[in-house]
Amino acid sequence: MCFWLLFFLGSSYYLVRAGESDYESLGIINTNPVAKTSVDSGLSEKGKKQTLRAALQLKAMGACDRNCWLWPSITQRAYQAAEIIAAINGISRSYIVPEYSFLDARGLGAYEGKKLESISEVYALDSISMKTKPPPISDGTPNESVSDVFVRVTQLMSILETQYSEDTIVIVSPDSDNLSVLQAGIQGLDLRRHSELYFGPGEVRLLDANSIPVYKQPASAVYKCKKPPNCD
Repeated sequence: MCFWLLFFLGSSYYLVRAGESDYESLGIINTNPVAKTSVDSGLSEKGKKQTLRAALQLKAMGACDRNCWLWPSITQRAYQAAEIIAAINGISRSYIVPEYSFLDARGLGAYEGKKLESISEVYALDSISMKTKPPPISDGTPNESVSDVFVRVTQLMSILETQYSEDTIVIVSPDSDNLSVLQAGIQGLDLRRHSELYFGPGEVRLLDANSIPVYKQPASAVYKCKKPPNCD
């Protein structure tokens, strides 16, 4: 499975997690793509404020001083976040490119509808193997492994690098996992540790070498990996 190192990237990237959604404000996991364009999947009042801060942070960072493309998930909260970012940074709506599948929130299967705190159980499974899936459910919610997410985000990067080389792109995701897995993969970090790169609602990061925390390799043999980020 291929991945990009930073010096191979032709474009500049900013990673943004949309602000809190209405479901998240209730402490509920909601990852079924059937509901991704529903009004109930939009930004909460707190989420709008978080996104406004993100938009102002991008402006302060000069992310779109020389124009940029906004690439949000079509998920309601991510697209709303992109519109706020565009308004604050003076970006034309023609520069907002909706992504219909590669940036869907990670499907968490049987964890759908459970409390947000349950995500820690998913991350515990992730730390064992990047191929471990959450338990399935019969309501149509996907149950995606880290490996599944990695396939999606690398396909996205292939498109972006082909079509927007040397441009600035702001990727807006409805959840953290798309971004943490992407960041880990680009840096060549063990994908089983992607949750250590967790994005909070409304968080912004420039994707460059200086934006990655310095990690100490754990002593446990659980994390030994000869060919990161492809670790079983």
